[in-house]
Amino acid sequence: MTAALYLIPLSLALAVFAFAGFLWTIRNNQYEDLEGDSMRMLEAEDVPLDRSSSLGS
Repeated sequence: MTAALYLIPLSLALAVFAFAGFLWTIRNNQYEDLEGDSMRMLEAEDVPLDRSSSLGS
């Protein structure tokens, strides 16, 4: 019974924190362009990567 006295307020605080995070994402337009990122991921790169400069000769 004493565990419930700790776990219930803890779970309520976690739910409030998650809901506040969700509201923050809505206010900052995180869900504005849902298809843009998925389309950019599928597009091929026109410029090949130059891996020789990253090796540090």
